[in-house]
Amino acid sequence: MQKLADFKLPQFFNYPPCNASRILQPVRDTREKQIHLWKELILDYCKSQKVFLIGIEEDFHLFSNSAIDRSLSHEARETFLSAILGEGHAEWLDKGHRKCPVLWHRIQDWAYIIILFVRENGLEDSVMTVEEIQLEGIDRTILMRALKLVENKGKLALFKGTSADDEGVKFSV
Repeated sequence: MQKLADFKLPQFFNYPPCNASRILQPVRDTREKQIHLWKELILDYCKSQKVFLIGIEEDFHLFSNSAIDRSLSHEARETFLSAILGEGHAEWLDKGHRKCPVLWHRIQDWAYIIILFVRENGLEDSVMTVEEIQLEGIDRTILMRALKLVENKGKLALFKGTSADDEGVKFSV
């Protein structure tokens, strides 16, 4: 089984017709299975490697396979990422669908993880800087969105410090 860094790739990754055909599979049932496999692969890979942003036209390890000398077509890349988007695990940053943050945890899931983190570490009614909240290598933009969601639920207050990078959180979980 082929590996990328410390990530084990599934067997289908080396199967040329499923992995790297220039177009999506033409038979509907096969295409749906293909999309499902790729959706799971991309999310698992991004989570294990702490990848938060994928560019469709950029070099992303899963979009090409040198072992079989194939690459996914632009249409396949966009389709797989759109399928992830449909489940709330991604979103396009631009109208041209060129960059996509991958949310291996959806924003509402990150919000829940933050609340658990606070409770499990006895941080209720405490104050922290945003930088002190290190959860699974979370991207700062995604962290801020999750914190704002928790703030909207009344479980924390965000406040600015003296500089733009100096943001704090007061928990009231």
